[in-house]
Amino acid sequence: MDEDMPNWTQVLEEIIIVQQGGGSGIDVVRRKYLALLHKKTNRNVIAFYSGFLQKPGYTMGHVNDDDKNGLMNAIHGLDRSLGLDLILHTPGGDISAAESIVHYLRQMFGNNIRAVIPQIAMSAGTMMSCACSTLVMGKQSNIGPFDPQFGGIPAHGVLEEFEKAIAAVKEDPRTTPIWQALISKYHPSFLGECEKAIELADQIVRAWLVSGMFDGDEEAVDKANRIVTALNDHAGTKTHARHFHIEDAVGFGLKVERLEDDPELQDLVLTVHHTYMHFFANTKAGKIIENHQGAAIVHQAH
Repeated sequence: MDEDMPNWTQVLEEIIIVQQGGGSGIDVVRRKYLALLHKKTNRNVIAFYSGFLQKPGYTMGHVNDDDKNGLMNAIHGLDRSLGLDLILHTPGGDISAAESIVHYLRQMFGNNIRAVIPQIAMSAGTMMSCACSTLVMGKQSNIGPFDPQFGGIPAHGVLEEFEKAIAAVKEDPRTTPIWQALISKYHPSFLGECEKAIELADQIVRAWLVSGMFDGDEEAVDKANRIVTALNDHAGTKTHARHFHIEDAVGFGLKVERLEDDPELQDLVLTVHHTYMHFFANTKAGKIIENHQGAAIVHQAH
């Protein structure tokens, strides 16, 4: 490809031209660039896209068990020996669903999976990225902490608050009624649930890193521990919505391929991303899982 890939505005113009010719511009243009990305890499490409930025209230936009149906549909008929480039754009979601999805993807492709992150793969999306052999990121790409949440309440934060209460009451027993009022909002088993959720996230990601990204590396366990500590640490990351950039990912010890190192690949990945942003902005879709051959399952947000 000698010509430069189109930017966001040019992608929209291309969509409009196809639309005026009587075709479904959004679908035609999106699939065109997915196919070109496959042609460039000679790898299977599956776009795992949530419309969470355009449809923020849509709960099914999060990672959930139904996503496996979309992936099964997308993988059917592919030459699995080509490996997989999984383009992830997701706010995260259910940890157990992510665990099951990764198990399935590894059954299909082994460790020959790259996580391509054009913009955002947060929480459970970051966990899924850690299960891949490498992350492909650009200057605009972000991953995030995967510290477990319960209805938006960070598990780490609950434990920190409880420990703070114990220390405060020991220091000054007169503060007991204040701390009792705060702690009583959690049901009795909640602390235990928080501890177990943190341990589970740790165990899952550590095992993925050791068996995948650092398979065969003598320092695999140490490297995995360092990454898990960095990404599952509410006290250190401060907020679950924290955006880590490519420099952070490299600093944590993750294997990262820089999009900027291959301008043609960078152009294609970003053009594909633009097509999905237009797709969510101009349709009722809330999520799509689609391969480079155009096989897709789309969930409508409303």
